Amino acid sequence: MRGTLVGTAVTLAAGALLTAAMTTASASPPMTAPKADTQKPVLVDCFWNRDVRPADFILACGDGNSRLSGLRWSQWSPDAAVAVGMNMVNDCKPYCAAGTFRSYRVTVRLDQPQPWKKHPDVQRFNRMTLTYESARPEGFKQVMTYPLWD
Repeated sequence: MRGTLVGTAVTLAAGALLTAAMTTASASPPMTAPKADTQKPVLVDCFWNRDVRPADFILACGDGNSRLSGLRWSQWSPDAAVAVGMNMVNDCKPYCAAGTFRSYRVTVRLDQPQPWKKHPDVQRFNRMTLTYESARPEGFKQVMTYPLWD
């Protein structure tokens, strides 16, 4: 008889704890992912994530052989964004798997905000311009302009 009373007490206590936990969980607001400021355009990355003022950004999505790093943003407005940082580019010599990443100081400018096809209520930058301070990768111009993916 005593074993039955203990078992019943444990079951009732566990049920009370579960009910209390469920009540607390249902009373709490749902967790949501932070949203980007809808007033300012975002930068969409290779994985379709949106970001504002990223420190790093992959330019060559297919192989990762060109990326921006150490970005310091001086402007991020509804019309444009400007940062300075490094463009890390694989020289692919003698071939990309055996190549060496070289660093080039660069100013990054984002502009031409447009609605993002995936989320039309979000503005995303449509163009990136890289201006190399002095040295630049072989075959690159001093100023390189790229359309950004949608």
